[in-house]
Amino acid sequence: MQVLEADKIGSATSPLKLTKTVAVVGENDSPKAGDVVVVRALSESVTYGNLELPNGRLAKINRNDVLIGVLGKRRALKGFVGDVPESVKTGDQLHLLNMGGVIGICKGHHSSLSDAIEVEVLGIAVSDSGFKNEDQRPKTKDQRQHTLNIGDNALKPTDLLNASAPIVVVAGTCMNSGKTVAATEIIKQAHHAGLKVCGAKMSGVAALRDTLNMEDHGAFQTASFLDCGLPSTVDYGDLSPVAKAILNHLNSFEPDLIVVELGDGIVGGYAVDSVLKDAEIKSAISSFVFCAGDYVGVVGGIAVLKNLGIEIDVVAGSVTDSQMGEDFVEAHYGIKAGNARRDGARLFEIINANCAVPDFAVSV
Repeated sequence: MQVLEADKIGSATSPLKLTKTVAVVGENDSPKAGDVVVVRALSESVTYGNLELPNGRLAKINRNDVLIGVLGKRRALKGFVGDVPESVKTGDQLHLLNMGGVIGICKGHHSSLSDAIEVEVLGIAVSDSGFKNEDQRPKTKDQRQHTLNIGDNALKPTDLLNASAPIVVVAGTCMNSGKTVAATEIIKQAHHAGLKVCGAKMSGVAALRDTLNMEDHGAFQTASFLDCGLPSTVDYGDLSPVAKAILNHLNSFEPDLIVVELGDGIVGGYAVDSVLKDAEIKSAISSFVFCAGDYVGVVGGIAVLKNLGIEIDVVAGSVTDSQMGEDFVEAHYGIKAGNARRDGARLFEIINANCAVPDFAVSV
C-alpha cells in the first residue's frame, strides 16, 4: 500500500468527500462499479477535455495530471460507450468516459467526438473506514485494504415509496432532447410562483452539472442516483428502488413539488423503463412531460409510453422550438405542447392545469 497525491478529483467521487491524498493498492481482481481509482492522464482532448470537480467547476485535464475517479459504465448515444474492466491493476490503460470522472474501457464514441482521454492506472483507492468498530476491523494487512466505493456512504434502495409531494417527471427520446432545459425551467417557474421545489436526476451517468443547474434555478434540495452510490444506471436492472430512495429523501424536506429528470431516453441502456413500469411511482406522478426532437420522436414516445401505461400530459423539447412544432403536436396528437425556451411560464401553466393535486394549484 502506498499514498498518492492527486492533481484533480472527479465529481463522481463526491459522496465520499475525498481529499487529494489517498492510499492505494496495486490491483483488484474483482472491481465493481463505483470503486475509486487513481489514474494518470496520458492524453488530452479538444472536444471532451474537462473534468468536473466536486464543487461543480470544470478543470482542463492536462497530460500527466493525476486524477481520482470511479469505475463505471456508459452507454451514451451521443457520447462514449464503455464498461468496467474485469480486473484492474497498476499500469493498465483505461479511458475517461465522462466529465464527472467515470473511468472504464471505452468501446466506442459518437462521430462528433475525438477519442476518449486515455489514462494509466496508478492504484486502487483503499481505506479501513468501512469497518465500523474494533470487533469488525480485520487484523491482517490484506484484510484492512477495504476498496473505497461511492456506495459506502449512500442512500439505500427501498421498495416502499412514502407519501409524496406532487411529482413532475421530465423524460425524453434520448440525450440532448431538451429534458434539462424543460426541467430547470419548470423549477424556475414553480420557485417564482412561491413553491418550495426539489429536483432529482434519476438516471444517466454521474456528474453534478444537472443537479447544480436545478439549484441555480430555484431548487432548495436536489438528489440523484449518485447519492445512491451509482456511477451510472447502466445495466442496473430494476432502478425503481433507487428512484424511491431518492424521492423519500427529498420528501423528508417537505417540498411543495418535486421535479424529476430521467436522464437518457425512455428506450436505451440506462434502466429508465424500469422506473416507469413501477406501479407506485406511476401512481405518484402528477404530470408527465415528454421531450422529443421531431414529430417521429413524439409518435414513438406516445407508443412506447402507452405500452408502459403512461399518458403524456405535455410535449416539450426541441420539437417545440418553433410555433409550427407546438401547433402540429396539438393538432395531430391532441396533446398540449409547451416550449421551455420561448415561453416557460406557459409550459408551467399547462403542467399546473394538468396536475390533479389541489395544493399544487397556484397562480402563475
